[in-house]
Amino acid sequence: MRKLRKKFKKPMVSWESESIKENKVIMSEYGLRRRKEILISHENLRGFRERARQLIAESDENKEKLLMDKLSKLGLLKKGSSLDDVLALTVRDILDRRLQTIVFNKGAASSPLNARQLIVHGHVKIDGRKIKFPSYIVNVDEEGKIDVDAKQQAAKPKTAKKTEKPAEAEKPAEPKNKAQAKEAKTEKKDKDAAGDAEAKEKPAEEKPENKKE
Repeated sequence: MRKLRKKFKKPMVSWESESIKENKVIMSEYGLRRRKEILISHENLRGFRERARQLIAESDENKEKLLMDKLSKLGLLKKGSSLDDVLALTVRDILDRRLQTIVFNKGAASSPLNARQLIVHGHVKIDGRKIKFPSYIVNVDEEGKIDVDAKQQAAKPKTAKKTEKPAEAEKPAEPKNKAQAKEAKTEKKDKDAAGDAEAKEKPAEEKPENKKE
């Protein structure tokens, strides 16, 4: 049975705080599920850089042209770039060419995680061929042939109508301590006594007598 080769190498220091923070930002930005996906992208980038360093030392124009054509076909570099541009590539350049990122950038998904779900469930095709791998590196020629199922595309979120709540009647402020409660009771008694005194002072209205015919 053939032994599968590892696609990435583990870093020398795995518990470095700066790298952990950077990986968290990249995972949330690109919708990655595992740190392994970042390590694979690092390994691909390392291979391109090593090849560029070898060609700088060998100065072989034919091999250099093959490498530059391959990178331009993948969309990592523009035509007419040099080996120095290969050394300036970053992990984000590799992640930008993933199928998951391109589907999200095209507006076919509401988020990178939604784009990943569409790909895994088989709703994304390239030139009529179903692709179920979010990490698939898309060529420049294939970018215009990406087709997403129209029924599964992200729908615009509906804005919920705001219902205004009726204004509640203002409740009288409750006394904070016993002293204020006593003052409130005495004021209420004084008002009641004043109201009774005013009612007694008013003369009673005389009722009109019925005139006998």
